[in-house]
Amino acid sequence: MKKILTSILMASALATSALAGDENTLSTAEEAAGWQLLFDGETTDGWRNYGHEDLSGDWRADGGTLTFTPGKAGDIITDATFTNFELSIDWKISKGGNSGIFFNVVEGQPYAYMTGPEYQLLDNANRDEPPLEQAGALFALYAPTTDVSHPAESWNTSRLVVNGGYIEHWLNDVKVVSYDMDSDDFKSRVSASKFSPDGPNADVMKHFATARSGHIALQDHGDKIAFRNIKIKPLP
Repeated sequence: MKKILTSILMASALATSALAGDENTLSTAEEAAGWQLLFDGETTDGWRNYGHEDLSGDWRADGGTLTFTPGKAGDIITDATFTNFELSIDWKISKGGNSGIFFNVVEGQPYAYMTGPEYQLLDNANRDEPPLEQAGALFALYAPTTDVSHPAESWNTSRLVVNGGYIEHWLNDVKVVSYDMDSDDFKSRVSASKFSPDGPNADVMKHFATARSGHIALQDHGDKIAFRNIKIKPLP
């Protein structure tokens, strides 16, 4: 019996190890739970530049990653739009790098950040930014409760839960930010920020964080960054 149990445990460990190396794939359990891949690891299908029908060559599928190499690429968005969802995404940023993930992005404004709130991606250790602009933050509005980011050139896993106006930011399995976009607190923070609909940029910022559905966008902030295991699960 002991020998049989040992064999079972070894087989289980080998299966787990094999699964751990299968990047950009869905497990049987994930498929059953309704997860979908947004990047197949080999092509850039399903992505295009914000405001365009095609994708810049500075964004490319490279070694199982969706990689941005500094140039004049611009932000990219999903072809599809999403309402309530859970997004999981791995990212690895260059030393001192800065980037972001936007959600509920609606085209029609000059840039994605003018409609979509930003989950901040950053090399905290080598980029001296205030808490509101560190990895896991809702950029310029809500600071992460703790720094659990991994060093530059190491993989991080971010999770974004969007359910109506209620949002959660997770970083490396820790919930670091939560907020309600319909709350007075959120609205007051927006009003006091560069996103204010009553500020000097009101003509373009009046649509910020007003949509409850839209594209997911990845940011061109001028620094090299790679993404993999981009998965989404629609929520009721």
